[in-house]
Amino acid sequence: MASSSDSWMKEYNEAVKLADDINGMISERSSLPASGPETQRHASAIRRKITILGTRLDSLQSLLSKVPGKSEKEMNRRKETLNNLRSKVNQMASTLNMSNFANRDSLFGPEIKPDAMSRTVGLDNSGLVGLQRQIMREQDEGLEKLEETVVSTKHIALAVNEELGLHTRLIDDLDQHVDVTDSRLRRVQKNLAVLNKRTKGGCSCLCMLFAVVGIVVLVVVIWLLVKYL
Repeated sequence: MASSSDSWMKEYNEAVKLADDINGMISERSSLPASGPETQRHASAIRRKITILGTRLDSLQSLLSKVPGKSEKEMNRRKETLNNLRSKVNQMASTLNMSNFANRDSLFGPEIKPDAMSRTVGLDNSGLVGLQRQIMREQDEGLEKLEETVVSTKHIALAVNEELGLHTRLIDDLDQHVDVTDSRLRRVQKNLAVLNKRTKGGCSCLCMLFAVVGIVVLVVVIWLLVKYL
């Protein structure tokens, strides 16, 4: 019985060390670039460790009820320390936007999910390690699918950008043609104005010539009438 209690405390201390390790890795994020492969690998490693720590906390929660020979006060103390550690893990998960992990307690209360319980019950240390590796593989598969989605979105964005560039060039060409057409139209309007002015001037001269001819004819007629009458 004493060994069972010591085993629980050993598992708990290992979980505390893992939480401190995760906290240190989160602090190291400030020294990394805002984006890039190294930053993504670092964040992925943190997420995996948080998932592993969550699995260990689930196991500790299930084993806590099986620790014999402890007073109610001691059991309450262990439950409180375990809940405090879980709250700390949830805060670290929320730092990496692991909303599903952080909201797990709010969805299911302080107890453990039945699915998680069924996956950890009856597992020894070797079984827990195997379960953790399986969870890591599932996370890697999820990350690969996410990468495929990101790459696909990137190709779509590049295609849209190329289409926008083509439309921009077409609009620039249209603006250039409009400017050329406007310039030609102004020249035509100017030529029409000059032609109209010349036409008005030629009409005035022609009228004056007709007037002079008419006066001359009138004078000749009057002279002839005076002479022969």
